[in-house]
Formats: sequence, structure tokens, C-alpha cells
Amino acid sequence: MVIAMPPPRFFCDTPLDAGRLVALPDALAHHALRVLRLADGDAIILFDGRGGQYPATLRVEGRRALAELGAHAPVETELRGRLVLIQGLASGDKMDWVVEKAVELGVAELRPVAAERSVLRLAGPRMDKRLDHWRSIARAASEQCGRNRLMAVHPPAPLAASLETVEGPALFCHPEGGLDFRAALGDIRDRLTLMVGPEGGWSPEELALAQRRGLQGVRFGRRVLRTETAGLALAAAATALLDW
Repeated sequence: MVIAMPPPRFFCDTPLDAGRLVALPDALAHHALRVLRLADGDAIILFDGRGGQYPATLRVEGRRALAELGAHAPVETELRGRLVLIQGLASGDKMDWVVEKAVELGVAELRPVAAERSVLRLAGPRMDKRLDHWRSIARAASEQCGRNRLMAVHPPAPLAASLETVEGPALFCHPEGGLDFRAALGDIRDRLTLMVGPEGGWSPEELALAQRRGLQGVRFGRRVLRTETAGLALAAAATALLDW
């Protein structure tokens, strides 16, 4: 038995409407025609991040690629609750990994924290370039995993500023946290913020700041997880334990 592959999915950064003929942006057209080797008449799927998706037919005119949009399909794969990850900046390609996998796990917002012990330091044009890179990874991950709403990737900010954005229950993750993760979830219903430190962990000042803000310190198992593992493991566990 031959199993048909689903049509390739593309994020299109322009509002889409059923029945329109949409010119694909240059980068998207290059990927479709030169990388994936798609041809005129091939089936594709477009989404614009506003929810749902559009089955479409690829139309090729010379070097131009267009999409003939079909009816809007209200397909959603979001979690039942809103999950926010506040992640201490990690070095190398670790943040790329966190961004990609957070999208796959259904995280709604990623807020990088320029923590006191973060090895990675970003400012000015370098920060703008890295933020664009992370958002590009988030778009590609959404195309791959079937999400039709983009995970928001915010600019790096100090912990104090990130704490100001917290709404609803928040768990401050630390290997010496006082409460077991399962117990800390309690009766959480529809929103949760997880906070994970960088490679060097949270500083004493950051721990004190979190305590003054009333955040609950939690631990996850008996082992110390790397920063690029901790937030993702906690996100997966939370969605399972909360039945999201």
C-alpha cells in the first residue's frame, strides 16, 4: 500500500483569503521551486498565522510562483491551555534547539532572559539579527509540525522585565526548588508560565527577586537538567499532566 505524502506547508506573511491568486514571496518561491522541486499544479498548503489554513494549487509563471487558494480550513493544533516559556539565554545553537522544539510542543510564547549568568550576550544589530533568526526557525517549525499560529518569540530582556509580563500561575524552576513539579501544578486550568535559567543557573539575586514576586520554586526529578533540556521537558510534562 502506498501512503500519500501530505502537501508541503508554507507560512505566508500576508493575510490570505479564499479564492485569491497570491504571489509567493521570493524566498518562499525559491524554496518551493528550487529546493522542493515542486511544479505547476502541485498541491500545497498556506497559512498566515491568524488561524486555520488554505489548501492551494501552485501556479508557476517563469520564475514566479503563485498560489491559487481554496476554501479556508479551520484546522487548529494548539494546546487547550496557554503555555509561556521564559528561558535563560543559552550559548551556541542551544537557543535554536529550544525555539524549534518549543514550537513543536505547543508553547505559545518564548521570552528569552538575559540572565546574570548567561554566557550569550546580545545587543544592538547583533540582537536584532539573532531575533530574526529565531523567528525564522519558529516559522519553519510551524510549517513542519502543523501549527497554524506562530509562537511569539520576544526580544531578550532582563529577568525583572520578564517577570512584569507574567500573567497567572508561574513556576520558577530550580534544582533545589522546594516543591515537586507535579504537586506545584495543583489546580492550574488554562495558563502556565515556566521559567528556566541559563547554563550557570539563576544567580542568588535572581532567586531572591523571584521569591519577592511570590513565584513558586519547583524541582523536576532527582537529576540536574541542562538548560536546553529543562524547559522542554517541563513543557512536555505540564501538557501531559494538565491534559492539555
